[in-house]
Amino acid sequence: MKKYIALIITALILLPCIAISQETPAASSAPEAAAQTSGKTDDSSIFEGETQQNTLEILRSIVKSKATLKQRMDEKKQAMDKASSETERQYLNEELAALDKQIADAVTDFEMTATGVEIGLFVAKKKERFDWKDELLSLAEPGIMELKRLTVKARHKSKLNDELANYQELLPVAIKARSRVESLLSQTKDQALVAALKDILPEYKGIESQIKNKVDLVQLKLDEIKRQEASVIDSTQDSVKSFFRTRGLYLFLAILACIGVVLLIKGLYHTLIRLVPGYKLEYRPFHIRVLELVYRLMTLVLTVLAVMAVFYFVEDWVLLSLTIIFIMGVVWATKYTLPMYLDKSKLMLNVGAVREGERMVYQGVAWRVKNINFHTLLENPDLDITLRIPIMELIGKTSRRCDPHESWFPCRKNDWVALSDGTRGGVTHLSHETVELVLLGGAKKTYQTPDFLALTPLNLSVNFRLEVTFGIGYGHQKDATATIPELLSAFIQKNIEKEGYAEDLLNLSVEFAEAGASSLDFVIIADFKGSQAPVYNRLKRSIQRWCVDAASQYNWDIPFPQITVHLPGDSVMS
Repeated sequence: MKKYIALIITALILLPCIAISQETPAASSAPEAAAQTSGKTDDSSIFEGETQQNTLEILRSIVKSKATLKQRMDEKKQAMDKASSETERQYLNEELAALDKQIADAVTDFEMTATGVEIGLFVAKKKERFDWKDELLSLAEPGIMELKRLTVKARHKSKLNDELANYQELLPVAIKARSRVESLLSQTKDQALVAALKDILPEYKGIESQIKNKVDLVQLKLDEIKRQEASVIDSTQDSVKSFFRTRGLYLFLAILACIGVVLLIKGLYHTLIRLVPGYKLEYRPFHIRVLELVYRLMTLVLTVLAVMAVFYFVEDWVLLSLTIIFIMGVVWATKYTLPMYLDKSKLMLNVGAVREGERMVYQGVAWRVKNINFHTLLENPDLDITLRIPIMELIGKTSRRCDPHESWFPCRKNDWVALSDGTRGGVTHLSHETVELVLLGGAKKTYQTPDFLALTPLNLSVNFRLEVTFGIGYGHQKDATATIPELLSAFIQKNIEKEGYAEDLLNLSVEFAEAGASSLDFVIIADFKGSQAPVYNRLKRSIQRWCVDAASQYNWDIPFPQITVHLPGDSVMS
């Protein structure tokens, strides 16, 4: 821990030196930059001269257009004085309002073209009353303005292109209207019609002139933007260097501050937590969990405060406001996810629906909850698997206390199982996803774990029982309940010892089962250890064989199913 702290302190001491060393080459390279700049000055001066000539032409056109508009306004005012009807007066008023707006626009265009700046920048703004919401948003304003500034040129260029396209569409229409009026004037001899056409001709000439001025003005602005874009490309290298001398350095300092805070708090936590009683217990007590949760919250809060402090002391309000915007976004998102975080907190404090050391079911398999944290550890002793899952997966689930002798899975690796579908084999691989069985002969069969559990596996590797039914004829009815079971049990016991199964035999009994339709049936019950599970079917066949051998030795007849057929009359055929 001391090594990390020393490293951070050394880096903080060296950072000012790094910043100064970056500034020094920039200063020494100033003459070279001036020489390069002087080479570019001649080209830029030529371009500026051409731009000024274009600007003067546009200004003269605007002055001429404004004079035409004023003349038309005077004519409309004279026409209004002579108007005899209210409808005509209303129509002339609307035209005067439109002309007045066009004159105001012409004045604005003239001032903007002459000065090259937005006129609205110098208009005094009305003082607004205090609003805490506005004040809160003002903290984030530098960051928002910076983001807006990054896209303002692209948005302005797109707007100008739209305006240029619109004016270029209107210009042919205005030319066509003016040409049509002039054509009609040249073709008619009617003095009254000539006078009426001459009245409207200046209006459409003015519209055409105004649209041409707008086209020239917008094109001039677009040319200026293109020139600025070219200069931006040329100065990219300087911008990158400037970034690493200023904001790049501030970001690096902020990252160092984050690392320093995290390491410092982590070191203090791990040093102090060892002094708290219950720290070394397998399942952490409640007060240890509370301390860990407080540690994580404090790490988060102090890390954010460290970043903000760095940006505040270097007076970079843009980065500071961007940090505030980020925090506000996180807080706003927390508004909708607060119930989820409360559930997570309960789980981490071990007071939720799932608790450490208890049994829970996940993906159809039982698990013991080993550790609850941001990444929870689940273990299954029978599967010999530890599963790491996010704490989100525990929300909505429950756990319970488990009995010490409770099984965690029906079988383990190398066990032999018999399934309800008739499959019998040894387990070679098992997990919460798949179970693989090897059958006699070497074939392998794989089940999805939920499907495997649905087949109610019978584990033969613990102990198992064989029940074999054997029948003899009714001619031995007298000895069927006492003598024959004893003789048959002794005979089977002798053969089990002879063939080497005696060590794994747990119990052997022969009992009279029932008087069947054609035979007296006995049941042979044999319990074996799980080590004989691989020869499960062989043992069953061997017991049948020993029963037949006993019948041969003791002259017991083995009946077969008989059918009695009754014919008409008294005769019977069997």
